[in-house]
Amino acid sequence: MKKQAVSKFIRCSPFRAREITRLIQGKPVEEALAVVDFSPRKAARLVGKTLRSAIANAVNSGTGIDEADLVVEEAIVGEGPTMKRLRTKARGMAGRIRKRTSHIRVVVTDE
Repeated sequence: MKKQAVSKFIRCSPFRAREITRLIQGKPVEEALAVVDFSPRKAARLVGKTLRSAIANAVNSGTGIDEADLVVEEAIVGEGPTMKRLRTKARGMAGRIRKRTSHIRVVVTDE
């Protein structure tokens, strides 16, 4: 049975978060948790929170699923809205700063 968790409007670039999600797709849950726990990136911590939420959704759904049987079926990072800011530059110009956000979706399954 598939269970999922979604984190929206995460203040991390989708490009950086996709590096982590590529590492955990298709792996057993214990191995995926080890990858995100020992990665020194901010995105790993955010993906780990979503992964733990998906695991809790599966275990507490009342279907008798054991955590050891779960596998990460897919981990997808979509692009959220971008906050646009300005930074003053020389000679009266302005440079654009784009503060990107992400939507992280993790699906776990016992099949």
